[in-house]
Amino acid sequence: MLQGHQTWVFRNRPAIIATAAVGGPFEAEGPLAKDFDKLHGDLWLGQDSYEKAEKKLLEEACSTAIEKAGLQKSDVQFFLSGDLMNQIISSSFTARTLAVPFIGLFGACSSSMESLALGSLIVDSKAGNYVLCGTSSHNATAEKQFRYPTEYGSQKPPTAQWTVTGAGAALLGREGQGPKVMAATVGRVVDMGISDPFSMGSAMAPAAVDTITAHFRDLRISPREYDLIATGDLGKVGFKIAGDLLQKHGLGIPEDIFTDCGILIYSEEQPVLAGGSGCGCSATVTYGHILNRMRKGELKKVLIVATGALLSPLSYQQKESIPCIAHAVSIEYIS
Repeated sequence: MLQGHQTWVFRNRPAIIATAAVGGPFEAEGPLAKDFDKLHGDLWLGQDSYEKAEKKLLEEACSTAIEKAGLQKSDVQFFLSGDLMNQIISSSFTARTLAVPFIGLFGACSSSMESLALGSLIVDSKAGNYVLCGTSSHNATAEKQFRYPTEYGSQKPPTAQWTVTGAGAALLGREGQGPKVMAATVGRVVDMGISDPFSMGSAMAPAAVDTITAHFRDLRISPREYDLIATGDLGKVGFKIAGDLLQKHGLGIPEDIFTDCGILIYSEEQPVLAGGSGCGCSATVTYGHILNRMRKGELKKVLIVATGALLSPLSYQQKESIPCIAHAVSIEYIS
């Protein structure tokens, strides 16, 4: 199962039997709106706090995925999830609602592929028949925790990104038609000394490059093995840096197959500065847009490289730099 230094190859090819993506009002205005299962017209979602609204996003994504799979909550053996809130409360409180055995994770914005990789490992090893993987983020909760409350209306530099209000969930099973998880490369923590919380893309780009090069080195394949390679939420700034670094590493990925979820989710007309970010960014784009393209036959094999900045408000206040990580998952549509 372990191939090379840090890549798992799943011999039993766990199936992604159902996915769901739920978004907010800004996502409803973006180019991928039709790929969401549900979109909300306001940031409150009928709740009395933004944190409760984020929890509702994740609850809806999880319940929708389970329903689309034709299963009940009681059929799911494990729920793997993480988010950006302190003590991952969005995931933990959702687990309380689901009443499913829960494994909480923290990989910041890499949590979507971290949970999918670990969930696939559980299913592949026959330690569980059905595993639910999820994550979420909310623009107002993340801004309040890591930067400034949105009510302040503070100015941001062009390198800043817009946190996605959204949640994504994938239900894995031992059998099923459609997308299969083929392999996963677990990333290393990479810290290049960047400490600016308004420049997450530049901080995360080296971690993305480290995991991408490890994936191709471990599996001894080339980028053309894939129809699409998508980083998680590097945005315009980080994506450009990652492309330059890959060229320097002798692993230039063709432009026609290389993209970033943070660039895809919003249009040029939306005021998102460098692009989208947040746990919900790669989760909703992957479990909505990209897998929908696979189901339509437009893509056969994709590599999703979700990136995460592992800082906290406390570490920033103590003037620590930002350690980052990226996890890659290879998905192939097998009819």
